[in-house]
Amino acid sequence: MTIAILGMGLLGAGMASHLAARGDDVVVWNRNRDKALQVRGVRVADTPAAAVAGASRVHLVLTDDDAVDAVLAALRPGLATDAIVIDHTTTSPVTTAARARRLRDDGVSFVHAPVFMSPANAHAGRGLMLAAGPKHLIDAVTPALSTMTGEVWNVGERDDLAAFYKLCGNTMILTMAGAIADICAMADAMGLPRSEGLAVFQRFSPLGILQFRGPKMAARDFTPSFALTTARKDLRLMEGVVGDVDTAVLAGLAARMDALIAEGHGDLDVGVLAR
Repeated sequence: MTIAILGMGLLGAGMASHLAARGDDVVVWNRNRDKALQVRGVRVADTPAAAVAGASRVHLVLTDDDAVDAVLAALRPGLATDAIVIDHTTTSPVTTAARARRLRDDGVSFVHAPVFMSPANAHAGRGLMLAAGPKHLIDAVTPALSTMTGEVWNVGERDDLAAFYKLCGNTMILTMAGAIADICAMADAMGLPRSEGLAVFQRFSPLGILQFRGPKMAARDFTPSFALTTARKDLRLMEGVVGDVDTAVLAGLAARMDALIAEGHGDLDVGVLAR
């Protein structure tokens, strides 16, 4: 079986090297050919169409929706009628659904399969891969995809759902990174090592926010256990610590809290942020 992988960024290169190390026949393409040439054990194609010629599986690991559409158009002349296109790119749910419908109407088998994995995990074949699309296609490729990631989560036939879940996960990653940045800023202002700002999490696990407050927020249950006005007071203390330093999360959160308090929601739980 020949496998084509288009896009040799850190993630795509990791996937290609992992599959090649397993003994698969891997053909790769990248807009910058030099990057493709650095991946061991693969064949490098000059064009997307040449890369997919004869491939049973075609993997896209690209930057955004525009890149996906451009590469799909470029590879179509070489795509076998029985090939399955698997797109790992993080893309818009709306455009992903439209793309899936368009490809299906054109007779192209397509699965959207974004991943939660680092480049190192891509090299090692570890991580979580989501898969959205027709059940028979996902069933057909799941054994192979499992060798690339360890776990494949079939989210169902709604074409935009894997894209949505991927953005949910990335929202948490980004906001947590912003929160850590603000904790580092407070530690700096206190004249403490930044590691001291993170030391509390050796004892206090924020996972409870997801497990307990999260479902209440999703259900719009704002019965107070941590009133918004009290939370805003605490955030004001945080602002006092960082002073004039620009914050990644706290400033936007303060503005949202102030607006909700002005609307009369101050006595509700801080979960009213999801009102």
